[in-house]
Amino acid sequence: MPLPLDLFPLAGFAGLMAIAAVEDFRRLVIPNPVVAGLCVLWPLHLLAAPSFTLADSVGAAACAAAVFLAGGLLFSRGLIGGGDVKLLAAATLWAGPGATPALLVVTAVLGGVLSLVLLSSAALRTAFAPAAVPAIPVSRVPVPYGVAIAAAALIVTIPPSLSQ
Repeated sequence: MPLPLDLFPLAGFAGLMAIAAVEDFRRLVIPNPVVAGLCVLWPLHLLAAPSFTLADSVGAAACAAAVFLAGGLLFSRGLIGGGDVKLLAAATLWAGPGATPALLVVTAVLGGVLSLVLLSSAALRTAFAPAAVPAIPVSRVPVPYGVAIAAAALIVTIPPSLSQ
């Protein structure tokens, strides 16, 4: 039995999301080519998907634009990074209008868990550090939110795509 064609863009999606998560964790940067790759693969995924409809693609693009605009507002207030905004908008394209709420909720939950882990780790390091070591203010602990976005995108997007 031959492999369904929609698995190839889906594999690219998974690989690019993994790269985004690793790079954000390592350097707090989500490379623009990764986000561009996600956007380039999306139409290929739609064309290869067995249940492709034009309405779904327009709805996904509208949701992604709304997420990008809302993210841009959060970015302008210094609440989220620019790479996170772009990655979340690209993930919204792939999730589509039906799964966008789930993507946002799962991203928020995973981001909260990640923040708690990093904050508690920083608090423990500060509490048990020798007096000569300068403490990291807990309010300044960087959170690689791209990790949460990528994980949520994989959780929300991959299983429904495989069951079609």
